Amino acid sequence: MSINNHKQGIARSFSRAAQHYDRYAAFQRYCGERLRSLIGPRRSSQLLLDAGCGTGWFSRCWQREGNYVIALDISAAMLVIAQQQHSAAAYIIGDIEQLPIATSTVECVFSNLAIQWCEDLPQVLNQFHRVLRPGGILAVSTLAYGSLHELELAWRQVDNNIHINRFLPQTDIAAAFQAYNHKIVIEQKTLYYSKLIDLFNEIKGVGASYLYIGHGLGLTSRTRFRALEEAWPRHALGLPLSYQLVYGVLYRD
Repeated sequence: MSINNHKQGIARSFSRAAQHYDRYAAFQRYCGERLRSLIGPRRSSQLLLDAGCGTGWFSRCWQREGNYVIALDISAAMLVIAQQQHSAAAYIIGDIEQLPIATSTVECVFSNLAIQWCEDLPQVLNQFHRVLRPGGILAVSTLAYGSLHELELAWRQVDNNIHINRFLPQTDIAAAFQAYNHKIVIEQKTLYYSKLIDLFNEIKGVGASYLYIGHGLGLTSRTRFRALEEAWPRHALGLPLSYQLVYGVLYRD
C-alpha cells in the first residue's frame, strides 16, 4: 500500500472517532500536559502550531494563555470539532511530513502523540525545524517500541497475525534528534482496565486502531475474545496496557 493510501486510512480512522474522541482521550491529555510542563513558561501572544491537534483540546489551552494558535490535523472531521469549539485562530488540513506552513513562521510547535503515525521521523523534525523562527521551540511526544506490549503478547496466543503497529526504538528516536539542540525525556506509563472491552473501546475511541500491516483490533467471535482475555497478563489493578513514551523538546538556534 502506498504512503498516500496509508495517510488516507489514518485520516479516516481518526475522522470516525472525532465525535466521541474526548470521551476516551484521558491518556492523550495526560501526555499533553506532561509535554507542556517540559516546555516551561512561555510568553503569551506567540504564533503556535498545534500539529496533530485532534479535537483542539490543547489548542484551546494555548489559546487561553493568549497565543495565536494554528490548529492542523490530517482529519477533516477532527478539525470540524475543533472549530466548533473555537479552539484556534486558524484551521488547516495537512500532513506534518509535508507541512503547509511557510518557513520561519511560528514561534512554537506543539505535537502530542502524532508523529508515531509518520513514515519518516527525520523528515518530520526537518519540517518542524523549518517552520520555526530562530529562538523557537518544538515540543513533541510519541510512542516507542515496547508500547502495547501486553496486547501483542496476548494476540500471539490467539493467532499469528499482526495486530499492532511497529513503533521506533527509543534509540532511533533519539538519533533523529541528534542534529538539533534538544532534550529528551523517557517515561513508561501503564494503564489498567477492569474489562478487556473497555481497553479496546478506548483504543478505537481515539482513532488509534489503524494498522499499516495486519488485522487490527477486530475480533471475529466471542471465542476469540475470551481466548485473548485469558491470555492477557494479570495484575491486581486490572488488565495492564503499557506505553513507552518519548518526549522531545527541540530548540531552534
